[in-house]
Amino acid sequence: MKNSILILILSLLLMVAAGCKNNVEKSATEGAKPQVVKSEAGISGKVTETMDASGYTYVEIDTGTEKIWAAGPKTVVKVGDEVFVPEGSPINGFESKTLNRTFDSIIFATSIMVGGADQPFDSANQQGAPANKPTAAAAVVTDFSDVTRAEGGKTVEEVFAGRVDLNGKEIVLRGKVVKFMSGIMGKNWLHVKDGTGAQGTDDLVVTTMATVSVGDKVLAKGVVAADKDFGSGYRYDVIVEDAEVTVE
Repeated sequence: MKNSILILILSLLLMVAAGCKNNVEKSATEGAKPQVVKSEAGISGKVTETMDASGYTYVEIDTGTEKIWAAGPKTVVKVGDEVFVPEGSPINGFESKTLNRTFDSIIFATSIMVGGADQPFDSANQQGAPANKPTAAAAVVTDFSDVTRAEGGKTVEEVFAGRVDLNGKEIVLRGKVVKFMSGIMGKNWLHVKDGTGAQGTDDLVVTTMATVSVGDKVLAKGVVAADKDFGSGYRYDVIVEDAEVTVE
């Protein structure tokens, strides 16, 4: 008799414990439902409007709590797609002359990931990539044999090495355009190389109003700015601003 009562009590205790465990697991599962929100890592949500201009894709993202404009390298995306963009500092009152539109606030991102933050970066759908994310594309080899130092000018390597002393001073340099981006913050942005420097000191950014093409040999004359931070991920150890650029 005592054994039967003991078995009954143990059975009841096991049933109560199992019921508590199920309730805890259910509550934990319900509490873990993901929400599309703005976070420190970036912004994700549904595209409500999109357009392309000058090699860039603009998207209006509905996060569920607010709508945010972002722009990144040209991406295949449509209204209704779930996207993720790395977060940066917003630029207020940005005017796009190409789109003939002023955005109250917009974030310039290094990429637009279609499908959300858990999707891999698809280099086939984009013309740009985050600086710290390698792509499968082979590196383009540029011939600098015809690039000579400008008279009284600097090389790319020298600009990096002397950026502190050159800060605020006007320089001239010759090189080849390896990347061209137009209409960013009202200017065109060039990446110029001349065959000097090592990785990290061989690619100089130049802003200008001139329009050039990748592969052009150019002579650039502008003012050096060291440790320049524009916000939104646009930070440079050194940059040459408002340059007069001539295609040679």
